Amino acid sequence: MARKEIITNTDEDETRLAILEDGQLTEVFLERAQAHGLVGNIYKGRVSRVLPGMQSAFVDIGLERDGFLYVSDVLADIEQFSSWMEGDEDDDSHKPGKRRSRRARERQRIEDLLKKGDEILVQISKAPIGTKGARITTHVSLPGRFLVYMPTVDHVGVSRKIPDRNERNRLRKIIHNIRPKNVGGLIARTAGIGQNQQDFQDDTMFLIEAWEEIKRRSEDTKAPSLIHKDLSVLLRLLRDVFADDFDRVVVDDEQEYQRAKRFVGQLQPTMVDKIELYQKKTPIFDFFKIQQELDKALEAKVWLKSGGYLVIDQAEALVAIDINTGKYVGKRRLEDTVLKTNLEAVTEIVRQLRLRDMGGIIVIDFIDMEEKANEQKVQQALIEELKKDRAKTQVLQMSEFGLVQLTRQRVKQSLERIMLQPCPYCSGSGRVKSVDTICIEILREVRRLKSELNGNGVVIRTSPAIATALEHSERAMLRQIRSEVQAPVSLLPDGHLHQEQFEVVCL
Repeated sequence: MARKEIITNTDEDETRLAILEDGQLTEVFLERAQAHGLVGNIYKGRVSRVLPGMQSAFVDIGLERDGFLYVSDVLADIEQFSSWMEGDEDDDSHKPGKRRSRRARERQRIEDLLKKGDEILVQISKAPIGTKGARITTHVSLPGRFLVYMPTVDHVGVSRKIPDRNERNRLRKIIHNIRPKNVGGLIARTAGIGQNQQDFQDDTMFLIEAWEEIKRRSEDTKAPSLIHKDLSVLLRLLRDVFADDFDRVVVDDEQEYQRAKRFVGQLQPTMVDKIELYQKKTPIFDFFKIQQELDKALEAKVWLKSGGYLVIDQAEALVAIDINTGKYVGKRRLEDTVLKTNLEAVTEIVRQLRLRDMGGIIVIDFIDMEEKANEQKVQQALIEELKKDRAKTQVLQMSEFGLVQLTRQRVKQSLERIMLQPCPYCSGSGRVKSVDTICIEILREVRRLKSELNGNGVVIRTSPAIATALEHSERAMLRQIRSEVQAPVSLLPDGHLHQEQFEVVCL
């Protein structure tokens, strides 16, 4: 079993958490002081717009952008839980009663449910991403240690990530025994494996009391207002992820260390000793070699140990990942070389998906393989590796072109969107005009102004890179410009100019 650790770096402006598996960085969580995690927060909001054509509404919850509420998120739909919540495996969609219920929900219209000015209690299920506001729902989900409580849904379930049928049946029986009447739904989480009925009973009572307090606070508060704030990023991780398979949690801040110990002491007293305070002078992310891996996670090219590499391109609607053999040439058959590169790429791709937190549609372009058996090996390896990922994924079969499409649950902004901004030079396109293109544009501008020159010379103010090119690699272009002007031509390098900017000034 892999050695798993949580490494926490805390300062006034930002908290960073890293999950290491056998010393290798697999997941990163960032939370900045000015943008505390929003997912899970509960707000009393006011409906600002109802859009019948989109069957949705916008709700003012006091953030920079209104929250987006789709009609299905206003209805009691077991399929519309908060995206960070573990789902239930049971599927009753084939039952007639379930079909009638779904059809009835589909007949509901947003304009019949909400109107402008209505005040409603909502929870953020997906954080704002890019220019989009937060995705919100009226159906609150409150996660505890062993359970998720859903006060607006009448349902009992077990996390789909618990595969053992006997354990699933045991947990379902426990939940049925402890669930008070008319209080909502409960789902057993993976952390509940092996826990006794009293543990679930305590968790349930705590969550029901928390919900009653939220309702009381909502009644005394005007919209838009924050009613309930979720835990800090470290405490959320300790609640949702920290289990027996983790070896330790290392924290470099004394106050956060004490908070973590108190929190774990309440939830899992036997694991308090796994919380450690880091006291070395070397920054914690440097000591564990996390910072250098974090820097690499922002690069498009990712090298594989064999010498092959991945190229990761994140677009607005999808992520494209290309695999290349690179410097790896193998020893025997080409097919063996390709297979080994593809299998090695599978492990790194899944690590990068988790590390960069890339979601939505993902297209992987594997190197073409001749043998169907090898394609199946790669496909199965990808499916198995994705089991390590806590985000929900769905994988389609490899196409005849060696492409695999998959979807990955998008909960928050990717690492790239959090840490980077669009390039001010290329405006996010990833490209700028080439040097020879700019030189040709300068020549065209000179020709356009030719009638205004009256035999006088010109000054070309441009970036240093373009000026250097005109004097050396593009000097034929400079000769052409001088031929057009038939007068002195001066170059004026200006370091403040963008490479694509220039000015032709008549003397």
